[in-house]
Amino acid sequence: MKKKYFSKKVNENYSCNCGYKCSSCGGAIYGLGFIGALVYYISQATSFWMGVLGFLKAIVWPAFLVFELLKFLGA
Repeated sequence: MKKKYFSKKVNENYSCNCGYKCSSCGGAIYGLGFIGALVYYISQATSFWMGVLGFLKAIVWPAFLVFELLKFLGA
């Protein structure tokens, strides 16, 4: 017998499968972190290319955060 999954409609543009949480909070946190990192790195830039590097660093800011956290914990 095939297991049937039902989906519930959250709104007309987005539906969720049963068993999955319907939340977009993680995207909002990443977006705010991206904007904050972008402002920080670009304000610290001394040249155009350092600003470009700051933009690239702002995209991957969670990796820097996890790296520094693991370094702090001694893992």
